[in-house]
Amino acid sequence: MQYVLETTVYPREHERVRELRLITQQHPKSFKGSSPDQMQFFSVLLKMIGARYTIEVGVFTGYSLLSTALALPADGKVVAIDVNCEYYELGRPVIEKAGVAHKVDFREGDGLAVLDGILDDEDGGGTFDFAYADADKLQYAGYHERLLRLVRVGDTIAYDNTTLWGGSVAMPRDTPGSSEYDRVVQDYMVEFNAAVAADDRVEACVLSIADGVTLCRRVK
Repeated sequence: MQYVLETTVYPREHERVRELRLITQQHPKSFKGSSPDQMQFFSVLLKMIGARYTIEVGVFTGYSLLSTALALPADGKVVAIDVNCEYYELGRPVIEKAGVAHKVDFREGDGLAVLDGILDDEDGGGTFDFAYADADKLQYAGYHERLLRLVRVGDTIAYDNTTLWGGSVAMPRDTPGSSEYDRVVQDYMVEFNAAVAADDRVEACVLSIADGVTLCRRVK
């Protein structure tokens, strides 16, 4: 991992992304932040698919949000949803310094409720090029149903922490050191992964990057 970071990630890291990454790493809840190699991957992916209009559920300090905004064209937009704007306010000054605040539409509130509101506003959805979910893990099934309606056929949804969760999805439930919450999330993620794999509305790809990312391409 260190080799990857030092060879391809840090040398090309935008100075404001680096600034916000370091701020996030100093936060007591830094585990909520995305990994630098994952953000580099998303940045390249967004440019490859020509994304202009994206949505992100779960913002924290805005580290991944900043990476997304920088990857979008000048007229691009990212709708950012989080239940708590306090963490986002830590990163907002950095986003402003990066010159991409005009691309960000931050909406505070429960992820499912805000998504429902967007679906009502968008008259059924189908307007986003890319969606990224990294919020309440026990709501992923609900996010999936809504995000599938919001992205266009042929476009992509990414779910964070879906495949590994610290490796717990592949471990016995009674593994020493795992908490009750870990076991709850483990059970949920195993069920969610199976549901996505069987969902004929998407083509799914599981990546072992960071703590596990599942990419879903909407096919119908």
